[in-house]
Amino acid sequence: MNTTHKKVWRTLQVAVWLVGFAIFSSLLFFPAVGIMLFWNILIPVAPLLIVVAVGVWRNVCPLATINLLPRHLGISKRKIMTPELQAKLGLISVLALYIIVPLRHAIFNTNGQATAILIFSMIVLGLWMGSRYEWKSAWCSTLCPVHPVERLYGNNVFGAVGNAHCDKCQNCVVPCPDSTPNMNPRLVKKNIFSQISGLLITGGLPGFVWGWFHVPDHDGISSGYDLFRVYEMPPAGMVVTLTVYLVLLNARLVREMWLVRVFSTAAVSCYYWYRIPSLLGFGQFETDGVLYNAKNVIPYWSIEVMISATTLFFILWLLIRKPNKQSWVVRPAFAEKREVGVN
Repeated sequence: MNTTHKKVWRTLQVAVWLVGFAIFSSLLFFPAVGIMLFWNILIPVAPLLIVVAVGVWRNVCPLATINLLPRHLGISKRKIMTPELQAKLGLISVLALYIIVPLRHAIFNTNGQATAILIFSMIVLGLWMGSRYEWKSAWCSTLCPVHPVERLYGNNVFGAVGNAHCDKCQNCVVPCPDSTPNMNPRLVKKNIFSQISGLLITGGLPGFVWGWFHVPDHDGISSGYDLFRVYEMPPAGMVVTLTVYLVLLNARLVREMWLVRVFSTAAVSCYYWYRIPSLLGFGQFETDGVLYNAKNVIPYWSIEVMISATTLFFILWLLIRKPNKQSWVVRPAFAEKREVGVN
């Protein structure tokens, strides 16, 4: 990457980091504003960005910018993770996603300070790992709970962008999710941990998303029943679609990569099918996740047009559009070749 492009990315990283810091501060001191900015603006935009250009997001993600500081400052021990550890952390990230997201209904959607603590915990963990392991192996390509979704949604991006973090490729993750064309969760199946994580996120996410939108928000967990309400529907939906995925996979009626694209399309389409109405006050639970209540401003048929349009877009983009064999970012030149096994 030339100097001009690097300066552009550094400027974008600083700008996005400042926005992230403002949101984080709002969560602490102005919780209602912080919740709106984080859960009702940033998070709803993220899936679309990941589908279209996950490389852009990985270049400017404020958590990544912070977590890669030890490497940029030259104070990381730069250890190379073993393939087995990479796969184990990848599985943990999938499980973390499925554990943390349901808690939004009971804690994070209504408690700004709790959301800030969650984000701060991820920052501390990422910094600690970044101080020990080389480049993105420490967090962005293994333990980050958003990364499994990146792998699923980002399997047919518009094209590769320049790598804003890695000047030289150190082979820190093999295969590198950033520079492997049409990366997806089922591409790597060399050990049981990567196989399980790939199945859980690919087959389970569509049902998990559907189930999540059938749980109302409430303040806190005061009983076992409250906890049951939080975790009842998302895992149930996950089991259903995972079972369907396994049946179709074993029937060998279609190629697995086609099946991955079908399920990624289903997951992201389902998300916006429910999220767009709730953002505008037309959701199943009237007060949950509302950005602006437009019930008295626009007719319901306009909502149907919006969700139909987003579904059609994802079908065309992920399913019908021919895979373009593009990676998320352009791989930089190798610093040196290392013989590292595939996880």
